[in-house]
Amino acid sequence: MPKLAFSTSPTKGTQIPTLFQVQPAPANHPSPRRYKIVAKRGATFTIMLAGESGLGKTTFINTLFSTTVKSYTDSSARHTGSIRKTVEIGITKAELEEKGFKVRLNIIDTPGFGDNVNNKESWQPIVEFLDDQHESYLRQEQQPNRRSIHDMRVHACLYFIRPTGHSLKPIDIEAMKQLSTRVNLIPVIAKADTLSPQEISDFKHRIRQVLEAQGIEIYKPTIEDQDPFDPQSAKGVTPSEAEQMRALIEAMPFSVIGSEKDVETPDGRVVKGRQYLWGVAEVENEEHCDFKKLRLLLIRSHMLDLIQSTEDVHYENYRAKQMETRKFGEARSRKFDNPKFKEEEDNLRKMFTEQVRVEEQRFRQWEQNLISERDRLNKDLETTHAVIRQLEAEVENLSLKRR
Repeated sequence: MPKLAFSTSPTKGTQIPTLFQVQPAPANHPSPRRYKIVAKRGATFTIMLAGESGLGKTTFINTLFSTTVKSYTDSSARHTGSIRKTVEIGITKAELEEKGFKVRLNIIDTPGFGDNVNNKESWQPIVEFLDDQHESYLRQEQQPNRRSIHDMRVHACLYFIRPTGHSLKPIDIEAMKQLSTRVNLIPVIAKADTLSPQEISDFKHRIRQVLEAQGIEIYKPTIEDQDPFDPQSAKGVTPSEAEQMRALIEAMPFSVIGSEKDVETPDGRVVKGRQYLWGVAEVENEEHCDFKKLRLLLIRSHMLDLIQSTEDVHYENYRAKQMETRKFGEARSRKFDNPKFKEEEDNLRKMFTEQVRVEEQRFRQWEQNLISERDRLNKDLETTHAVIRQLEAEVENLSLKRR
């Protein structure tokens, strides 16, 4: 199990402007009744942020929810502190509310991923964490009382890609290949304001080609045609919703710009964005990036679908696989142990090895002393035997002379 760093979120019950837009059940949700129950009780939504450091993951998540959900880390500390040998898993929890709709938000961060020279299997702690959450839910489901199940299964993984403009790096390909089978994977091109629109378009095309060639399945909204004989049917979507979903699919992988600062545009508007000498890169301008599309997908139109697909697809796949390969009550086999425990185990092993070496050396010295003492005693015994034999010879000679 990866190292966990729990942190308390500074936002609890924060009012957020126009994010969730709770409305009657949309057509693309299979169960309007379930939608109403979720809208009443609220929802637990878990997002994982994966990718290299320095790609603006914290800024993006704060921009997404229009509040400081996750605090920033001191960038200078990365150069003064000790180097991370393994990927750590950080969990930030927050409770957001708007118009009576509550979202218990869990942000899973992966600091240390891709930061080392040797990144061989650096994605393994992330994979183990995802499997651990499925395993925890599976074990809780097997208990008699299932009313208070603690669910930390990840509903969406935003994988941030460095905006190189060329193609995916080998570590990105292998990591996404491992993650795509366990979670709803959503690739994101970070810092889109560093590339021109044409470069972004070409970069997206290359990424899509690589994903298809490598067989990496990313999350895509399902488009179902509406039943012409029953326009109110929940099995399909309206033409406008279908067009909206096609626009989301065509925009993948999403290019985003993150900024919590308000800047003024040349025409006098105050927007979230980044100020440059040539102008302003606006966060919510669809001509500049796909931030609005990604926000629509995550927290407006497909949040419940992400939660449901996690339950019906990824969790069921994990459950079926474990049921086929494991006996009831048997512990799950692990490829890698907790890095923290692994380090402690290595230290204990080194300490034990050193103690064994010292004891062996002491034993050899003791054995050598015993051998030396034995040789001395044997030599003394031989000397004593020689003296006895000499005395016996003298006694025998005296006896012969008396005769």
